[in-house]
Amino acid sequence: MSNIDLDKPRYDQSTYTGRAKHFLRLTNPLNVFASDKDLDEAKKIVNEYRRSRRMPSGYDADKLWEKKYLYDSAFHPDTGEKMFVLGRMSAQAPMNTLITGGMITFYKTTPATVFWQWLNQTFNALVNYTNRSGDAPISTTQLLASYCAACGGALSTALFLNSKVKNMPPIFARLVPFAAVCGANFINIPMMRSNELMGGTPVFTPAGDRIGESKRAAQLGIMLVCISRTCMALPGMTLTPILTNMATKRGLFNKYPLAVMPFQLVLVGMCVTFATPMCCAFFNQQATISVSKLEPHLQEIVMKKHPDVTEVVFNKGL
Repeated sequence: MSNIDLDKPRYDQSTYTGRAKHFLRLTNPLNVFASDKDLDEAKKIVNEYRRSRRMPSGYDADKLWEKKYLYDSAFHPDTGEKMFVLGRMSAQAPMNTLITGGMITFYKTTPATVFWQWLNQTFNALVNYTNRSGDAPISTTQLLASYCAACGGALSTALFLNSKVKNMPPIFARLVPFAAVCGANFINIPMMRSNELMGGTPVFTPAGDRIGESKRAAQLGIMLVCISRTCMALPGMTLTPILTNMATKRGLFNKYPLAVMPFQLVLVGMCVTFATPMCCAFFNQQATISVSKLEPHLQEIVMKKHPDVTEVVFNKGL
């Protein structure tokens, strides 16, 4: 029998360093290239170990954890379903490198702004839905309405800000995409996870007993995700325009104007690759909320069935 507990992360989640190590492995962009065969094998190994608690033949602890992180990168923690590849957190770095690069490069015309903001919010909507908390289904009508509201809010924010910076120094125009993304995050994420806000997200005792669905826990989880996602965009969408503006003023691109595109893509790629796990690590994915802050009917259930429990646990999403 092995004493490895695959139901908990390998690293201490009570410390930022432990969470950062956890998310560095979970969001590893190389996981995107894993085949369905590799993912199914990882799922089989993880499930067999959970059932038997025996180390698979030819495996050691490191190899078992490697399979577990590959499994976690592709399968939803609540539903167990295999997530769409572009919606996985491991796809954040490559996809956001391309999209962010496009937003901060092609920002001067209205059609370009509309296209790149629409593409960004479509991708964000996909990620937000894929990494939602809970296991309750969401209707197609609700999903479509949420998507339209999220995209509409982001586009309106970007176009409004663009109209205000036309006569300002170029650096302000370069920072409009980041401002639009910040505002859009607080629209897109709640809209794409509106099912949780209306129906609640599952909450559990620390021992794993399900208490019920809490709207207050959902509100807390979504707020934490909004904060971490905004911070995730901060380095690539602020440092890159500032450094590009400085390089342009010094004539770095005078001889080769098109060099600005790979220059920005490299900077964005470096920022996003490390910002994704670093910002995911701000908060524990298995968040906690005090029983006293739950809805009254859930407080009654806890006091009746689990009188010693003072906090409940829930998946806040990513």
